[in-house]
This record gives sequence, C-alpha cells and structure tokens, in this order.
Amino acid sequence: MATTVQTGAAVHQAGQHGNSKVSETLYRLLLYGAVILGGVIFAIPFYWMLRTSVMPTTQVYLFPPEWWPDKFEWHHFKTPFAVFPFARFFLNSTFIAAGSAIGTALSSSVVGFSFARLRFPFRDKIFVIVLATMMLPEHVRLVPTYLLFVELDWIGTYRPLIIPNWFAPAFYVFLMRQFFMTIPRELDDSAMIDGCNPIGLFWRIHLPLSLPALGVVLIFMVTAQWNDFLHPLIYIQGVPNYTVALGLRLFEGHMTNNMQALMAASILGVLPTIILFFFAQRYFVQGIVVSGVKG
Repeated sequence: MATTVQTGAAVHQAGQHGNSKVSETLYRLLLYGAVILGGVIFAIPFYWMLRTSVMPTTQVYLFPPEWWPDKFEWHHFKTPFAVFPFARFFLNSTFIAAGSAIGTALSSSVVGFSFARLRFPFRDKIFVIVLATMMLPEHVRLVPTYLLFVELDWIGTYRPLIIPNWFAPAFYVFLMRQFFMTIPRELDDSAMIDGCNPIGLFWRIHLPLSLPALGVVLIFMVTAQWNDFLHPLIYIQGVPNYTVALGLRLFEGHMTNNMQALMAASILGVLPTIILFFFAQRYFVQGIVVSGVKG
C-alpha cells in the first residue's frame, strides 16, 4: 500500500514538473515572439529609408509600394557630399558631441558622488532643488539663456552648445548618484582606513567602478547633441559651421524632389549613433540596470 502511494506521488510530481516545463517553454516562446515582433516593427522605418535610398526613381512612388528594389543605386549616398560640405558637418557634430559628453561625464560624476557619499548641510534639499530644474521646460529657459550668451559674446560659436554641459546637468547627476549608491560602503571604510581622502576615494575607487554608468551618460549625451536641431539653429551662424542636423534640413530644402538622396543623407546622419550604441550596448544595458536598483 505504501509503495502504491509513493508511486502515485512520484507520478503526480513528474506530471507537475512536466506541466511547469511546458508552461515555461510556452512563456519563453511568447516572450521571444513579442521581442522579435517589436524589433521588426521598430526596424521597418530604417529599412524603408535604406530601401528608398538605393531604389530607382521609377520604383519609389509606385502604389502599392514595392519592398525590394529591382536594382541598387548606391550613388545617392555621394549626393549630399557633392551638394553641401557634409564632411565638415560631421566633424562639427563630432566636436560638439564629444566635448559635451566628456564634460558632462566628468562633472556629473563628481556631483553625483558628492550627493551619494559626502555629508554636508542641506544635502538632500539641494539634491531636490537640482532635480526640480528638470521640470523647467526648455522653451522657458531659451530666451534668458540666449540673452546671457549675447552678453558673453558667444553667439556664432560652439561654446553655448558645449560649455553649459560641463556644469553637471540634473538628469545625469541623478543617474550617477543612483549608481554610486549601489557601491558597498565597506569599500569606502576600507579606503578611509588606508588613509584615502574623499578625492582619492572618488578617483581611485568610485570612478573606475562607475564605467557602466559613465557609458550610459556618454551614449545619452552624444545622441542628444548629435540629434539636436534647436540649439545649433539658434546659436550657430554660417553654413560651414552647421551640424549634421542643420545640414539635413538644408539639404531637404535643396533636394525636395530627390527622395533617394534625402533618405541616403538621413541614413548617414543616424549611422554614427547606431554604431556607437552597437559597440557600447553592453555598458549601456549594465549601467541602466544597475543605476536603477536603489533609490
């Protein structure tokens, strides 16, 4: 009798294990299917740009549209560089994005470390004020900021696009602070026992450990500065000083009837940020996950 009961229990457990395994497999299939479907949906606009840029003119405006070109015409990617100095535009955008990203990473890491590890009067209240600046719309700050740069004689230069980012933007301060709070305080105590001061603690301990968060800051800042259209439009003067975003708008007005060249220029404009994310995605994902663990 006992043997029969044990056998029945074993069969019941095996059945439950089999059902759970089937459920887990079904869940994974549905999850992967949803991810693949979402990836395809988000990739369609980029594919449409690429398909249009290499498609013959007679095929672009067909209805219903054709998804695959009859022949590939790659010469449209040369047109932007033949009409406008797009190589110069890329150098200008690279200079602005790199200068802004490096300054933002260094300043926000220092300020974020101060809010996360140092103790000083009204620390939490000051941090709330810093976060409150994120609630101000950009259009509210636009006019007074422009008047300030006029007084500084910065209009027509890249300084209004780079130097303000060296003063720790609030969002990146918040991101770095969240990451620093995930680092165990035992490391701080050990370093202090060995005679490390706050500057050494930041430079030798926290900064090397914060590479994932710094990667997130760099990716966010480079992408934002590369795609920024409003601020270069206001502060930059002269076509040779234009960024890629302004160059694309200029090219659009000049090549209204050449859809293939417009799509080719658009692909060239977004390609650097895609390449950057492709090579830095590991740091990006790790930084986002770790910096959001504790608040």
